[in-house]
Amino acid sequence: MAILTLILGRLAKAVITLLAIVILNFFLIHAAPGDPAAVLAGETGAADEIYIQQLRERFGLDQPLHVQLGKYVWGVLHLDLGFSYRQQMPVLDLILDRLPATLLLTMTAFGVSLLLGVILGLAAAARVGKWTDSMITGMALLFYATPLYWVALMSVLLFSVQLEWLPAFGYETVGADYTGIQMVLDRLKHLVLPALTLGLFFMAVYLRMTRASLLEVSQMDFVKTARAKGLSENIIRRRHILRNALLPVVTLAGLQAGQLVGGAVLTETVFAWPGIGRLMFDSLAARDYNTLLGVFLVSAAMVIFFNIVTDIVYRLIDPRIGAGAAS
Repeated sequence: MAILTLILGRLAKAVITLLAIVILNFFLIHAAPGDPAAVLAGETGAADEIYIQQLRERFGLDQPLHVQLGKYVWGVLHLDLGFSYRQQMPVLDLILDRLPATLLLTMTAFGVSLLLGVILGLAAAARVGKWTDSMITGMALLFYATPLYWVALMSVLLFSVQLEWLPAFGYETVGADYTGIQMVLDRLKHLVLPALTLGLFFMAVYLRMTRASLLEVSQMDFVKTARAKGLSENIIRRRHILRNALLPVVTLAGLQAGQLVGGAVLTETVFAWPGIGRLMFDSLAARDYNTLLGVFLVSAAMVIFFNIVTDIVYRLIDPRIGAGAAS
């Protein structure tokens, strides 16, 4: 019942937050330079004023801004995100078509980065001051300081061009028409490079956070008391140190899980991955306002969703913190 109350409270706040985000994004997008009608007219080769005005009337761009906002908010409340000028299809259908590819990429990168970050953080904390600790933390600093696009390009040159181990671009092999297990294996091969590229940066963050948290908790009074009571070192590490040290890691993971979509924009563009990150990039170039607003809304909803999941995981790890959050 306490968890249900927590979820309902977070959902109520999420609705208000999403409504504020919808309104803010609407004004920010329309304040940006560029006219989608002019872009569309230029693509058709008929960029005269009469045709541009007809396009504005067709898509409602000639109406006052507050009228456009009211119609858009009303549509969002009815799960209608508008119509894509460039793709000539409803925005919701377009996003739902691209969303599985983005979720596959981001969740794989998130899982790999969190798992490797915690394991390497544990290894570094267990060997603090030794050469293995220096090697692991130095590797983390290297991945953290290296730009994503450089890692993406270098991985393509090494593993695709030079070694020819993995495909460089795309979601699957074009024209292969694989089915069953062959299709799964083909998509996994295409997933390796973009997922590792996106996950390495966040892996470095989790590694540093896990190491620092473990070292800090291991020096606290309740750990010294547990040792004074004669508890075994394995029990102390598992029940006292690790359980408390993972709390800030869970917080950071919950905040960054939704932000992976932002990192996916660059990764999906470099690797030609057909997700909403690449859709956002293409829509920005085409001044496709409705599609941009739809992608922003879905991205914000993902961030809020992962924050709610983080609150629930907090309660599972330490019920005292969960009870405090619920109150």
